[in-house]
Amino acid sequence: MSATRRQILSRTGATAAGIAFTGALSELFAGTAGAAPGGHTGRAGYGPLVPDPAGLLDLPAGFRYKVLSRQGDPLRSGEGPVPSNHDGMAAFAGRRGRVHLVRNHENRVSGKIGVPTVPGLTYDPAAKGGCTALELDGRNNVLGERVAIAGTAVNCAGGPTPWRTWLTCEETEDKAGTNGYTKDHGFIFEVDGADPHRTGAVPLTAMGRFQHEAIAVDPASGIVYETEDAFEQPFGLFYRFLPRKPLGGTGSLRAGGDLEAMRVPGVPDLSVVQETGARFEGVEWVPVPDPQAAGTPIRHQDFGPRGITHAQKLEGCYWGGRAVYFVSSFARVTDGSGGTHFGQVWKYEPHRRRLTLVVVFGPDTDIRLPGESPDNICLAPTGGLMVSEDGNGAQHVFGVSEKGEVYAVARGAQNIGTPENPEWGEFAGVTFSPDRGTMYVNCYTPGTTFAVTGPWC
Repeated sequence: MSATRRQILSRTGATAAGIAFTGALSELFAGTAGAAPGGHTGRAGYGPLVPDPAGLLDLPAGFRYKVLSRQGDPLRSGEGPVPSNHDGMAAFAGRRGRVHLVRNHENRVSGKIGVPTVPGLTYDPAAKGGCTALELDGRNNVLGERVAIAGTAVNCAGGPTPWRTWLTCEETEDKAGTNGYTKDHGFIFEVDGADPHRTGAVPLTAMGRFQHEAIAVDPASGIVYETEDAFEQPFGLFYRFLPRKPLGGTGSLRAGGDLEAMRVPGVPDLSVVQETGARFEGVEWVPVPDPQAAGTPIRHQDFGPRGITHAQKLEGCYWGGRAVYFVSSFARVTDGSGGTHFGQVWKYEPHRRRLTLVVVFGPDTDIRLPGESPDNICLAPTGGLMVSEDGNGAQHVFGVSEKGEVYAVARGAQNIGTPENPEWGEFAGVTFSPDRGTMYVNCYTPGTTFAVTGPWC
């Protein structure tokens, strides 16, 4: 999309633009309509975005935002400043109507404001990433804010467990001695936002050491699905972890289990699949030779003569109905992928061993986002999706109705560049409160957490 076209859409609210809906999108929401209170079937937006006089967040009329937390402000706990680089996030129900937000901080060693080190909650003192936890009352007033885990690296996304903890994922493969780290990184850690010392800072090593992005837990079997966002060839894999203590509650994943990678027979690269509705039966799961990647990154390891299935930019992951959905944000032949696309959503049905391409984003496909690549995705109160944009220019949270209509929900107005060369921080961590009445979302930089209320349903 040209810069001129993007600027026009930015000014007009970026409503639906040239969508060719083929019918495959309906599969994306099969079994997930229960997320919509009152049986709503989705709607085509909330109207044009209204410029925010404060210059922070543009929303449709009738919606309001509250800034819950900004980088550099003091944590309520007194442990230090709010860290930078706000990323993945989840909301959990607490006692007496309270909400616990657990928020990632994707800090590398160069991170502007690291997560403060706290005794009992720090894995590697040389690392600046981690999570913070906010406690909110029913009106989104901040009652507390504290470190939930520290000393981890590049905490990008993750996912919630059925027992209301957060699995935070390190998007790095750096070993001890690299970039000053004192311990190996590339792990998943469990975080209890209500009581962080209950989970501590223990790497779940059996779940693999690689550039993790997100996870989703099958609430029936306890199997954990994991995406890998590898930055160079060979690109990442889609994994499943079979825990020894499935659905065992907080701390149970420490008991270990088996890690496997997905093989789609005859498809070495998911990007070559371009047709929505394409189905692949008999999906195989291959044991990972060395989950710790002691000598060789997992995606480089030998999976036998039939190989393994790769995909560029595997990011969001969530469970809906009887299936797990995962996102490939984009793929480019110029980067080494077998095909080019502007975003895919895949659906894997464990009981059928079936993989289906349910959505393709981009020109002349199911959904043409009026912006850049989709990143974080979550279910919307109306039964559709909320999609965080990760690209150039003004950044948006887009809604996608069950009919495939795309509409703008929010636009960041946080200028972190200059008037001549403006820049906007991407959105991340979009999630809803347990009662579905509030959307929580982060601006990555400058790190800001918003609570957005309004007529969601």
